[in-house]
Amino acid sequence: MDKHINEAPRTYVYGPVPSRRLGYSLGVDILSPKTCTLDCIYCQLGPTPARTIQRQGFVPQDIVLGQIQDAIRANKHIDYITFSGSGEPTLNSEIGEMIHKIKTMTRIPVAVLTNATLLSQERVRRDLLEADLVVPSLDAVTQTLFIKVNRPHASLKISNIIQGLKDFRKEFSGQIWLEIMLVRGVNDSLQHIQKLKKVVAEVKPDKIQLNTVIRPPADDAAQPLTFDDLSKIKAVLGERCEIIADFAKKEQPPHESSLESAILTTVRRRPVTLSDMAVFLGRHPDEILKILNRLLHEDRIRCVRHEGKIYYEPKGIH
Repeated sequence: MDKHINEAPRTYVYGPVPSRRLGYSLGVDILSPKTCTLDCIYCQLGPTPARTIQRQGFVPQDIVLGQIQDAIRANKHIDYITFSGSGEPTLNSEIGEMIHKIKTMTRIPVAVLTNATLLSQERVRRDLLEADLVVPSLDAVTQTLFIKVNRPHASLKISNIIQGLKDFRKEFSGQIWLEIMLVRGVNDSLQHIQKLKKVVAEVKPDKIQLNTVIRPPADDAAQPLTFDDLSKIKAVLGERCEIIADFAKKEQPPHESSLESAILTTVRRRPVTLSDMAVFLGRHPDEILKILNRLLHEDRIRCVRHEGKIYYEPKGIH
């Protein structure tokens, strides 16, 4: 291993990791954990400490782009460079510049996973125009359910978000895959699904993707639908709709404490990358990264760099 890099810049790029939707996806996290406009009851990253709609830079753009370039050079197979991570990526006011610069360095398509809450802003929509794929979410189409499921910043109105999605569809020439996260007994009623269907028809996404609460949620009361439940809703929403919930992951550790223990056990065996841990543990890289950052802050593990990759290992090695 090369020199210890506890003092090195934070890792903003992870993977590529296998993704059911995006193939081998190189994740890019351009926020301070956890920074979001929402505090969704189902969020796998836990509660949002403080909801915000204020856009800012958050992270050093040159370091992020450098880490992306290093990852491209080190990996033969990357299907998408994906902005996601520890919150709402469009809160980063430099996302448009970063997408533009990525497009000048590679032909790998760029994807953005967004909760769509800022698409009512013309500048945000313009920032995403050079992306190849945008995956916005829309879990509710009434303000009452929006508040119940997504627990938004007080200024956000679902009517404005829906209009932003419609405007973006008119302006954006790439693919839009609309994700709908359904929570049992909350936003899954036939009445609401029928309203969703009407709105989705107006938004005109290329795909509709149904998801449910598979990973441990921020609120334990958020419970999943069954595959049969989702299949019935899929039939209502039509042929462009698909189910993306991965029910095979139901057996993963249910609590963060269990995941922390699994991470520590893994790094004690040998130095390991974030993407390797995601595969070994069957968990999303964002969940693992949240715990890794805390363990680093608590000085319980450390990072080392080797041949352009970041490895994690317990303190006391070497």
